[in-house]
Amino acid sequence: MLTQKAPGETGKPAAATAPTAAPAAAAPALEDLICYFEGKFVPMRDAKISIMTHAFLYGTATFEGIRAYWSEERQTLFGLFFREHMARLRRNAAMLLMDDLPTVDELVDLVVQTASRNNLGQDLYIRPSFYKSTRAIGVRLHHLEHELYIVAMPFGNYVDIDKGIRLMSSSWRRNADEALPARGKIVGGYVNMAFQKSEAELNGFDEALVLTAGGHASEASAANMFVVRDGVLLTPPVNDDILEGVTRRAIFELAAAHGISVEVRSIDRSEIYVADEMFLVGTGVQLAAVVELDHRKIGDGEIGPITRTMRQAYFEAVRGRAPAFGHWLTPIPIGG
Repeated sequence: MLTQKAPGETGKPAAATAPTAAPAAAAPALEDLICYFEGKFVPMRDAKISIMTHAFLYGTATFEGIRAYWSEERQTLFGLFFREHMARLRRNAAMLLMDDLPTVDELVDLVVQTASRNNLGQDLYIRPSFYKSTRAIGVRLHHLEHELYIVAMPFGNYVDIDKGIRLMSSSWRRNADEALPARGKIVGGYVNMAFQKSEAELNGFDEALVLTAGGHASEASAANMFVVRDGVLLTPPVNDDILEGVTRRAIFELAAAHGISVEVRSIDRSEIYVADEMFLVGTGVQLAAVVELDHRKIGDGEIGPITRTMRQAYFEAVRGRAPAFGHWLTPIPIGG
């Protein structure tokens, strides 16, 4: 069991304020956006692969999802956790037997250039991916070439973060580490998440709670989870088949700054039924409150005070309004 406690007392939760989104802007055509593809910056329309590409045939690729947030008051685009994402991308590419990879600094520079070249003063989603580029039939990881692509595009909210979302426990279990490691962000593994997400949405819910083979709560289809009990944040350990989330680690930092204890341990589904609050975190969902699981209210069925505090603090930080968390951000030049 791991417990993290920050100095100071838990203060009164901050008043709820909806996260400030970037102003609406005309979205450019997808094929006009500039991407990085196999060593060059090209329009998306020119970034093509063969249907014989190994990654297309077998899912042999790893990727990162990254956000960049537009600050209207500072007229600056801030990339979030670029170094952390690039370090994880390199580790996961090595897991897939890819070597001779660019350094973290080189990858960060390529991501900044990709975002900057599109000259977009709005929130972005950025996806870099190393993929097996050899055109070949045959299931394997060795003796295959690999390439890198990076795309950056306008992107809003993945889920409705202004209201609580409803979960159902999925009948599909999380793929186990000894079968297909969730920490690898392996493209083929996301079919597992697709089964879970579609099952939930087709049954009228917003998201899925995914369980391990042993029955512990793992995460959502593509987001880490936190539960609040008696003022303490609980989150599953990495050996419960979760993605080692970059945003998850950031929540530890935010919690410490607000004097909120964090306990890392396995969580049973029934413990969530009796929890006070719950929220999901990740690049896509950002920080989204959960108000219901399996037709059972979480707490009083409303967004709870600790969730509101954490959500407000998170969005203040990612939009450059919290100097204490400036190390999370990479300014991206636009308009040049």
